[in-house]
Amino acid sequence: MTHWIIAPIVLPALLAPFIVLAARYHIGIQRIFSVAGVVALIAIAAGLAWRAAAGEIMLYQLSDWAAPFGIMVVGDRLSTMMVLLTSVLALFVLLYAIGSGWDNRGRHFHALFQFQLMGILGAFLTGDLFNLFVFFEVLLIASYGLMIHSGGNLRLRAGVQYVLFNLIGSTLFLFALGALYAQTGTLNMADVVERVALIDPEDTVGIRLTATLLLLVFAIKAALVPLHFWLPSSYAEAPAPVAALFAIMTKVGAYAIIRVYTIVFPPDLEITAELHGAWLMGAALISLAIGMVGVLGARKLDRLIAFSVIGSMGMVMVAISMFTPAGISAALYYIIHSTLAAAALFLISDLVRTGRANLRLEAMPPISGAVLTSALFFTAAIAMTGLPPLSGFIGKLLILDAGFETSAATWIWAVILISSLISIVGFARAGSVLFWKAKSLAENEAATTTPPPSVLSYTAVGGLIALLVAHTVFAGPVYRYAENTAASLFAPEPYISTVLDTPGKLTRPGDAKAEKKKEEH
Repeated sequence: MTHWIIAPIVLPALLAPFIVLAARYHIGIQRIFSVAGVVALIAIAAGLAWRAAAGEIMLYQLSDWAAPFGIMVVGDRLSTMMVLLTSVLALFVLLYAIGSGWDNRGRHFHALFQFQLMGILGAFLTGDLFNLFVFFEVLLIASYGLMIHSGGNLRLRAGVQYVLFNLIGSTLFLFALGALYAQTGTLNMADVVERVALIDPEDTVGIRLTATLLLLVFAIKAALVPLHFWLPSSYAEAPAPVAALFAIMTKVGAYAIIRVYTIVFPPDLEITAELHGAWLMGAALISLAIGMVGVLGARKLDRLIAFSVIGSMGMVMVAISMFTPAGISAALYYIIHSTLAAAALFLISDLVRTGRANLRLEAMPPISGAVLTSALFFTAAIAMTGLPPLSGFIGKLLILDAGFETSAATWIWAVILISSLISIVGFARAGSVLFWKAKSLAENEAATTTPPPSVLSYTAVGGLIALLVAHTVFAGPVYRYAENTAASLFAPEPYISTVLDTPGKLTRPGDAKAEKKKEEH
């Protein structure tokens, strides 16, 4: 048992109350401790990912209580990859919040930021479905506080809508957990696998109900159509650094679907096989199409980016819904790409906002620093739309290639290619209106008096763009890591045996039923 695996949860959980109690009125001290905490998180996450890359599954049992009675924190390739991605994203978002002064426009930004990290990282590391619910609620509460940061009626209205919609998901989550516990007597994911395998097919109503409700809950988190209505307004009205951090929030839903429906309810499990069917693929394709049509029809830059997030999540869910090693591998590669691209675009929208009256896609005088801002927007737009040579193009090729193995290959190729063309037109229109169409020369000269964004703000956005370039250059090693991760998800015996501490007693669904029949005879 290693204690390092719980550090990503404990560190922000300790920093948040310290900032509130000891540095409430000292923004400089808050910034120092918040940045230092995130840097420490990156170092810890990198070490954990390095260990997991070798195939090690790290386990921490709170109070040394063994599964299934104790609280488990588990680190494998998938969870440590997501923890590292979140930590790196958090650093650049935090630097931008400091450089732009967003963190000083309201109270408790840094404390809420740390609580948000605690909830996200806990959701990635927990090995228990009930604690997944707990961390969902932690990040929901913190995200609401961040969303209404610095106030405003529109922001408050969007925040209330966000909370109400997610509370519906939380209620469904509780119903699902109750049904699962009534059926199996446990909520530990590794233990549920063993218990579900022993249930007779005639007595699986609770399992089917649980699997369906959980999929709905995770689809809400992932903003999958028709459960996506909360996202456009919420992300568009949130402060730009908050929206950038929220780029990882939808990936929590995608992560939960990958984890639960490859280990707890795998594709070869007969009683939940219909949940891996064509309807999930259909919803993903519709999400992709609606997201990109929203990009084309958006009248404001922030809503355009919000709809691009829906489209990118549709792309991720297309790959996940294949439930094949190739599909999951492509989804993991694309998750990294879309998170970085969406975060960069939200921060760039704030750079644009600093020199304009609003973010409407209409001609106005050029903003201060327009050359650098437009270059960053051009690069991020290429990444999000999937044009070569950046990682979005590689990710789409991987998903298209994985789609050849499915019966829906024609639909996958058609929707992805057409939606990509639509997104290119939408982003090209936005870029031309924002940066290349100007008013009269007198108005242009008046606009130059607006001070340009700070160097730290540009550094944060440039760092995210640099990560996108690195994700492209090192696509080979990253994809091999994703392939190994997908292979381990479809062969979960080491994960189960590590959590349950039962080496040599691995149980697969077919083996469990055979053993039960032997006992009956």
